[in-house]
Amino acid sequence: MSQVSLQNITKRFKSVTALSDVTFDIQDGEFFVLLGPTGAGKTTTLRIIAGLTKQEEGSISFDGEAIDALPPADRDVAFVFQQYSLYPTMTVYDNLAFPLRSPMRKVPEPEIKARVTEIAAVLRITHLLDRKTAKLSGGEMQRVSIGRAIVRSPRMYLMDEPLSNLDAKLREALRVELAHLQKTQHSTTLFVTHDQIEALTMADRIGVLDRGQLIQVGTPEDIYDRPATVFVAQLVGSPKINLLRVNCDGEELVLDGSAYRVPMKGVCEAGAGGLPPAFILGVRPEDVQLAAHGAFTGTIGLVEPLGVETLLHIRLDGQIVICTVPGIAKARLGDTVHFDVNKGRLHLFDPVTGGRLNA
Repeated sequence: MSQVSLQNITKRFKSVTALSDVTFDIQDGEFFVLLGPTGAGKTTTLRIIAGLTKQEEGSISFDGEAIDALPPADRDVAFVFQQYSLYPTMTVYDNLAFPLRSPMRKVPEPEIKARVTEIAAVLRITHLLDRKTAKLSGGEMQRVSIGRAIVRSPRMYLMDEPLSNLDAKLREALRVELAHLQKTQHSTTLFVTHDQIEALTMADRIGVLDRGQLIQVGTPEDIYDRPATVFVAQLVGSPKINLLRVNCDGEELVLDGSAYRVPMKGVCEAGAGGLPPAFILGVRPEDVQLAAHGAFTGTIGLVEPLGVETLLHIRLDGQIVICTVPGIAKARLGDTVHFDVNKGRLHLFDPVTGGRLNA
């Protein structure tokens, strides 16, 4: 496997800048996830690394050696596409063996058989080896597609939303299997997705892309607990983070456009140290805590029982705060509730730039 470095990568398609000065490293054996919405530049990044698309600016290196001049066949990367890209007239065995039978490798048939058998066992598709891929289910085809990529032990794996076409239950099962496989194989992997659950549960580190800009790189904990911008804060977490427009008046927090005031000495003292007069206050739903004598008071506008927890949508003078409550809550629409927020886990953002204001 390899250590991979992207330096100042820029790619344009006519008047559209798909990637702008993107720089990040993937360590040897690391599972790195690029997270972002459709059009963020995720697939373009994969195609540039694979050599299928050429960047205008910047360079890519494997283990310190530039690969920009190498054709795709010489880069030794395995690409797992969103679509399965299998040969429908071949059996599963022959699809898995195909990369090892290329003239460039000339792997002996006994070794091919051993390798295919090993990979099939890992992916639990041994019973499918004699079946034509056209007769497989979506989940089975994706397992074969992944197997065909890993059978030849390339320098790195590029995975373009390989789980997005699967149903929720199968997606969850394959997510666990894929993460386990990566850890046991110690494979350098770049996985792209728009699904924040996949990113948070699978990644060693996450890079967040938005419209070609790399916004933040960090561990899942960094991305969730210290989002660099409002965009990142909204992208990760389910239910989404609460964002309130506020300002400070002395030691009191005032909701924008409201007479609602609440003592928030610690936050407002921080505001005196350089925060703008008005800012965006971010609070994760799990950090909103119902309390009989809580500092905030609101009315319940919506109740969402989910089994393991209930989401309460609390109206707070024109703004909505979502709160998570364990189990099935006995709350009703229109009930008045009091709550506090965990002051140690608040997120403050600039209302103009969207950038993070607190450490």
